[in-house]
Amino acid sequence: MDQIGVVTPKSPWGHVAPAAPACSLTDVMSEQLANQLTEEDNVFPTLTDPAADLLLSDEVSETTSDQVLAKMLQLQFDREFDDQLRREEKRFNGDSKVSISFENYRMVHPYEDSDSSEDEVDWQDTKHDPYKADKPQTTPRRGFSGKGKNITTKHDAETCGRKNTARMDNFAPGVHIGDGLGMDLKLSNQVYNSLKQHCYNEQRRSARLHEKKEHSTSEQAVDPRTRLLMYKMVNAGVLENINGCISTGKESVVFHADGGSLEEQPVPSEVVLKVFKTTLNEFKNRDRYIKDDYRFIDRFSKLNPRKVIRLWAEKEMHNLTRMRKAEIPCPEVVLLKKHILVMSFIGKDHIPAPKLKDAKLGSEEMKSAFYQVLHMMQQMYQECNLVHADLSEYNMLWHEGKVWLIDVSQSIEPRHPHALEFLFRDCRNVSTFFQKRGVSEAMTVYELFNAVSGMNIPIPPDEDEAEAEFISEIMAYEKRNEDHVQRRGKKTFHVTSEDGGPPLIPDSDD
Repeated sequence: MDQIGVVTPKSPWGHVAPAAPACSLTDVMSEQLANQLTEEDNVFPTLTDPAADLLLSDEVSETTSDQVLAKMLQLQFDREFDDQLRREEKRFNGDSKVSISFENYRMVHPYEDSDSSEDEVDWQDTKHDPYKADKPQTTPRRGFSGKGKNITTKHDAETCGRKNTARMDNFAPGVHIGDGLGMDLKLSNQVYNSLKQHCYNEQRRSARLHEKKEHSTSEQAVDPRTRLLMYKMVNAGVLENINGCISTGKESVVFHADGGSLEEQPVPSEVVLKVFKTTLNEFKNRDRYIKDDYRFIDRFSKLNPRKVIRLWAEKEMHNLTRMRKAEIPCPEVVLLKKHILVMSFIGKDHIPAPKLKDAKLGSEEMKSAFYQVLHMMQQMYQECNLVHADLSEYNMLWHEGKVWLIDVSQSIEPRHPHALEFLFRDCRNVSTFFQKRGVSEAMTVYELFNAVSGMNIPIPPDEDEAEAEFISEIMAYEKRNEDHVQRRGKKTFHVTSEDGGPPLIPDSDD
């Protein structure tokens, strides 16, 4: 056969690259040539996966496929990200014996398609973060920079403002400092110091709350120790069940419960549990009422708050027992266990009796209530040898046409150094309340004080200075009485012999 040849025309533009050498059809069809072409083709990888091609060859300089180009760029981006991640891991671990691996955050190769956008930016790999705050320029050690009119000291407002903004990063992790980075914020020293002090106070407050969470009785809640005592009362059959909180105050939390049974005495069908708070935060001056009480002066200890609270509960039990003996309407004590006092419920069908402040009474009922309160104050002072010390319309209940007295834990004896001052305060509260309710028979505070105490302190004629003069007379009388007691010696007596009381469950310090 004739050979197939190609004639190359002469180009007017100069030299042209020689064409491929001609070959015969027999050579093209020969098996030897086919094998040679197959071997030459095996030298190059098959581009079935663009990512595999990119992993095997880094010398690809140009391509016409947009997909391959995008994958090449993504692969380079992933490598830079992994390098950055290794540096971060090395810097984070340092020389520590225990290291943390960032292996799970590295890119998976070969590249796999994902639904993420091509324009998505990974800010961990961005070297020039537009939101990154510039480090504040520090002044030299000599305290200033610049010369002449351009001198800048370390007290410059802008320099200090930028420094204060940068120092906010040192606040506790729980403090949210916002996202104002990169905005060239300047905090004045006054604002920065206020924020710093606020963060410090919040940290201390949080620490105190966390510390006391398991060891204190808070509002409408009890600590585990108190809860265990309540469960033991239910298991022992003293209580059938505890229904819930009905009142809270500065010194205690009151729960309603259904009564059970006791061997020594019957238990009312409805009772209340008065749980004295084991924190002194809300009633810090409670030791003022008990440390000078001669019944408990030998047992008072300011160093152990829990024992003081138990003493406080015991004090209310003895005061209520005295009042019950004098037939003064008040709750009946059922049981005392540490700082939990079980008493009879003043109310009906789980509904507590209203306070005298909230009771809707007519004029005749209000008048009767005043005379009842006057008579009870006289009985407490003269027969029970007690001063309520916190008597007001909030501590008096109206039930079954009678006034009932509650909250007598702070009640003291008349020989207490401040007994007459507390009595005058009680008289002022009672007189003010009934006068505001329109009781014309209500006495003035001075008349009520003399009627209850049996004293005859003259009422000053000047109304503006009457109270101050009257209180000065009371304090002078207390001073003379205290001097007399100190000269004659303080008389003490056993509360058990006089007050009696319900059964006491032995306390343990644990």
